[in-house]
Amino acid sequence: MKAILKVLVVSVLLLAYTACKNETNSEGNGTLIENSVENSVPKKQGQAFITDDESAPNVLQIAMSSPDHQTLVAAVQAAGLENSLVNAGPLMVFAPTDEAFDALPEGTVENLLKPENKEKLASILKHHVTPGNYSKDFLKKFKKVGQADGSDAIVEVNGDDVTVGGAKIIASVPAGNGIVHVVDKVILPAN
Repeated sequence: MKAILKVLVVSVLLLAYTACKNETNSEGNGTLIENSVENSVPKKQGQAFITDDESAPNVLQIAMSSPDHQTLVAAVQAAGLENSLVNAGPLMVFAPTDEAFDALPEGTVENLLKPENKEKLASILKHHVTPGNYSKDFLKKFKKVGQADGSDAIVEVNGDDVTVGGAKIIASVPAGNGIVHVVDKVILPAN
């Protein structure tokens, strides 16, 4: 009940904010009214920032709570993809560890986090997400998985080891909207 009430309150506030932002000024020139509502709304908006005490954590919340995924979280935030990772899903996220990001050539992560590289960063991150909620064992039946960026990642099996796009799944964490497969490498798209 508390979760429903919170969602209702946030929805009403967002509706009020949107209504204020879309008003035109009295001179009728179509410009938006600059008011204190626009300046007082926090930057972090949307369903990614709604929390409750009852729901299973979503894939973003799992990453945010992991001490081994701080670079991934920073990248998701820099690319503005937070709200995409909390939708109903199901989503499979192949989450590179901080060590995986550290293994990239020096300066790569810092360069990708720059605002001018937001689209490239978003494309790389989308290459780590696919629709579905498949366990590591079930993934052994696949030859490839379609990624959110429109490309495919090859699935390879070697005994109990499963790799996706060359990244080995080292752990799996169920989420409220899918599953997080922790991987040991950053999965880079072909282009």
